[in-house]
Formats: sequence, structure tokens, C-alpha cells
Amino acid sequence: MALKIRLARAGTKKRPFYHIVIADARSPRDGRFIEKLGTFNPLLAKDAENRVVLDTERAKHWLSHGAQPTDRVLRFLDAAGLAKREARNNPNKGVPGDKAKERAEEKAAKAAAGSEEAAAE
Repeated sequence: MALKIRLARAGTKKRPFYHIVIADARSPRDGRFIEKLGTFNPLLAKDAENRVVLDTERAKHWLSHGAQPTDRVLRFLDAAGLAKREARNNPNKGVPGDKAKERAEEKAAKAAAGSEEAAAE
């Protein structure tokens, strides 16, 4: 059975609140889980002490039994000193898309045509 340490959403519409849970990877996001490890309230300030509440002893136990944390939970575990999260690097993230490149080329062509007309006068 593949275990995940992940977030289960609670709270009302536009007021998110998450439970950090151990669940089978095949179970739904807000469905059946094995154990609740803590909570995450994204509406609180990033430096608030109760933004992330985590039972570190149980998290260690489940990590030792092969539970795989999701990306967001891995951030929490890294902050708690339980797991190491490698920084990601995507050098293509800031590169414009195809349509943006086409628009830039059209704009450059119009500017070049406008400067040629101004030089001809």
C-alpha cells in the first residue's frame, strides 16, 4: 500500500483550511485517511506560530515506514527539520510562450516599418 502524507481540504468556500493526513495514495483528496498529523491554515501570516501545527513524532514514524510527502507537505517537514527539500530550478519558467514571441515580433516589425517611414520623410 503506497502511503502519502498530504493535505485534505476543509473549511468553507474561499476560506481554506487543511488537515495534514496520512492516506493511501489511491484514496480521494478529502476522503478516507489513516491518521491526522496536524493542520495548515494558509489564511494566517507566514510567521504565525499556529499556521502549521504538526505532530513531529508521528511524522517521523510514518516517514520511517515509507510514506511519501507531497510537495507542500515536504516544505512543512523541511521547516520542522524532518526531511530535506531540494530547491527546484526551472530555467525555462520565465521564457515567453509562442504567442507572446509572435506578438513581440509583430510589434518589432511595425516599429521598424514606422521608423522607415519617418526616415523617408
